[in-house]
Amino acid sequence: MMPDLAGSARIHQIPLAQRALIRLGSMLVRILCATLRYKIIDEAGFLHDAVPGPVILLLWHNRILAMPVLYRRYYPNRKGLRVLTSASRDGAYLSEFVHCFGLGSVRGSSSRRGAGALLDLIRTLEDGYDLCVTPDGPRGPRYSLGPGVILLSERCQVPLMPLLIEYSACWRFNSWDGFAVPKPFSKVTVTILPRIQISVTGSEAEFESGRQQVEKAMTERMVMK
Repeated sequence: MMPDLAGSARIHQIPLAQRALIRLGSMLVRILCATLRYKIIDEAGFLHDAVPGPVILLLWHNRILAMPVLYRRYYPNRKGLRVLTSASRDGAYLSEFVHCFGLGSVRGSSSRRGAGALLDLIRTLEDGYDLCVTPDGPRGPRYSLGPGVILLSERCQVPLMPLLIEYSACWRFNSWDGFAVPKPFSKVTVTILPRIQISVTGSEAEFESGRQQVEKAMTERMVMK
C-alpha cells in the first residue's frame, strides 16, 4: 500500500472473532441471494463487449449489499474489481465482507486518510483494475454525488459507469442511507448505464455541470427512493 499522505488518520482493523462473524454473515447473504431473481439490462455493453481499460462503477450506498453477488455471477473476464471503503470501523467491516466474495478493497475516504486513499485509487486504476465507489458514502447525504469520484475520473481519464439497482421488495434500515435488504424470492433489476467520460474542466462551473450530469443519470430513473 502506498504511503498515507494524510498521516494522522488510522486504518481501523477488526479482531479475529469479529471477522468470523462477518464470514458467517456473508454465508447468510449468499443463502438469501440464492433465492433472488436477477434481471440485467446492459446498456453499456460491459458484459459482452471488449471494454478497453478500467472503469469506475458507481452505485448508491444503500444498494451495496447486491454488489458482491453481482460480481461473482456476472462480472466479465477482466483483471478484477476493487471496492472503495472508508478507513473507519464500518469500512473495516465492509472490506472484510467483500473479501469473502473475492473482491479487493481500497481503504479511505474524504474525511479519513483521503490523500493516501487517492494515491491508492490512482495506482489501482493505472494497474488496470476496475473500481466500485458509492459516491454518497460513507456519510451522505443520501443520493448526493460527492465531487471526489469526478476528480478521480478527471485525473485518471477513466470513465464512470453508473449501476441502477432496484429491488421489487425489500426491508429498509432506519439509517442515514435507508439501507435496503432485498426480501427472499424478490426480483433484483440491475441496469448498467452507458459510460460517462469526464473531460478535464477549466472552471468550477464546468466541473459542477459534470457532477450534476452524473448525479442526474443515477437518480432520474430511480424507483426506490
